[in-house]
Amino acid sequence: GDQEAGEMGLAAVPGRQATFRQGLAAAVQYAKAVGCPRIHLMAGRVPLGADRVAVAGEMETTFTENLRYAADLLAQEDMIGLVEPINNRITDPRYFLNTPHQAVAILEKVGRPNLKLQLDLFHCQIMDGNLSRNLETYFPLIGHIQIAQVPGRHEPDSPGELNFPYIFELLESLGYTGYVGCEYAPKGDTLEGLGWLRSYWESRGLQHGGTSKAAE
Repeated sequence: GDQEAGEMGLAAVPGRQATFRQGLAAAVQYAKAVGCPRIHLMAGRVPLGADRVAVAGEMETTFTENLRYAADLLAQEDMIGLVEPINNRITDPRYFLNTPHQAVAILEKVGRPNLKLQLDLFHCQIMDGNLSRNLETYFPLIGHIQIAQVPGRHEPDSPGELNFPYIFELLESLGYTGYVGCEYAPKGDTLEGLGWLRSYWESRGLQHGGTSKAAE
């Protein structure tokens, strides 16, 4: 969509299906060029002046149809489509997709194996909390994890609500083998801000890069 016009994706926005498909085709070309097998299919915002409850049904229908189209196109490229709930309490009051429960219900309705849940724990904590149970319950549908401390959206070891060493161990115990995206705003320098990761590796008896000291 047109970010300067206030758009944040188009997949659930009625009347914008043709533009969504054009954007998806371009995204596939970019993804192929950089070797990235996953694409975030952004739902978009409730139209200005519209009542969220009044348009919810039409937006979900549009979202479902666009996701089926996207899944079929991505399957031809052996790619995964991701949907991400974004909280509407702090980050984006008008974003359509807000909770993991809403996202999973739509994914189940769409019924395509190459569509997955992109679970940003920052948004999930703000909207629902209950992270351990949500991770366990929805794990089969999770295709990507993102992290940031709550409420400041800074490094995982910054002051906040979330115990990331516990969360990382839970992900390991569940068998998560994908990437964990660091979608936070560094409080200062980006590389200095990554010191939390070195400290976490050392606490687990690992060296830089996550390799075992014993293996070395």
